[in-house]
Amino acid sequence: METVIVVGGGAAGMIAAGTAASKGKKVILLEKNDKLGKKIYITGKGRCNVTNNCDIDELLNNVTTNKNFLYSAFYTFTNYDVIELLHKYGTLTKVERGNRVFPKSDKSNDVIKALEKYMKTYNVDIKFNCEVKELLIENNDIKGVRLHNNSIISGNKVIIATGGMSYPSTGSTGDGYKFAKMLGHSIVPLKPALVPLEVEEDWAKELQGLSLKNVLLKTIYKDKEIHVEFGEMIFTHYGISGPIVLSMSNYIKDFLDKGKIKAILNLKPALDKETLEKRIIRDFEKYSKKQFKNSLNDLLPKKLIPIILRLSSIPENKYVNQITKNERKQLVKLLTNLPMTITKTRPIKEAIITSGGINVKEINPSTMESKKIKGVFFVGEILDVDALTGGYNLQIAFSTGYLAGISV
Repeated sequence: METVIVVGGGAAGMIAAGTAASKGKKVILLEKNDKLGKKIYITGKGRCNVTNNCDIDELLNNVTTNKNFLYSAFYTFTNYDVIELLHKYGTLTKVERGNRVFPKSDKSNDVIKALEKYMKTYNVDIKFNCEVKELLIENNDIKGVRLHNNSIISGNKVIIATGGMSYPSTGSTGDGYKFAKMLGHSIVPLKPALVPLEVEEDWAKELQGLSLKNVLLKTIYKDKEIHVEFGEMIFTHYGISGPIVLSMSNYIKDFLDKGKIKAILNLKPALDKETLEKRIIRDFEKYSKKQFKNSLNDLLPKKLIPIILRLSSIPENKYVNQITKNERKQLVKLLTNLPMTITKTRPIKEAIITSGGINVKEINPSTMESKKIKGVFFVGEILDVDALTGGYNLQIAFSTGYLAGISV
């Protein structure tokens, strides 16, 4: 009987191991930690957004790097297949805003338990605290792996599911890239993706902790619009974060290599400028006998008011009934075009996922097998594929893992 070695017990590794074993293979899963799924455990703030309840076209449209490579994987093991597998092994799911799928219990650990049960049903031999040092190759064929304690585990096929470089505390420390390089694979430069952004302006850092809903964030490089995102964001001690910022980071990461990026924040995107001005006029009539600094409480969060006062150039002690039409129009412009300068992303260790990785041109998209060494397969985040938030990156892990599992 052929022996399949799976290196890494995350989402891609567990599903690859269970699937290969379900096809009658003898499977050994090697996990460097003392438990499975450490990164799954922390995803979705501990709730684990396992996939997205959308059609395949939408899944692919939310992949921002090399989506064509994933056609076979997504069609072979769909998001509905993921949900069915979790249900079969005892973890019910629910669909929330944006078609995001979570375990019904809101516990990511239940996802790990279901995948573990899947593997154990088919007698996968799970070995903990086993860190692989190198792959053993003879005459361009895989023969097994050598562990850090120098012991050897023999196998005819090896699936590498070691993850990327994000959240290194979970064990994703780039081991798989070293193995791939040893086999002659090229690595597309690694970058943080789905990551908070640093901004130049000190006022943004003064707003640390302020969360804004239903705002519009636009990014511009050399007078050309890069991308627009609508939704929720938060200010931090270094700049900005939150759902729309994390998604935005995927679109601007390559531009940041060339220099700083201009960001425009529209605080009131539901109102056009004319309607917003009418709203401000109503507030100014209501507070006509008050100073400008005391007239914005109905319009803006309390923490944001001192910043808008400062940036508007309207004297804060000026009485509202003395504010000119031009000053009012300047205020409208500021509220709809609040400028920031993005200087860089936060470090890769703070990113949700890693962008870059093994060049997908060197991987067979129908099997996930290396085109350089027969019998070696690469799955999950180690590949140069990444997607937006919403369960799409875990779907990549599940689909590529499954495809390797049925192909070994």
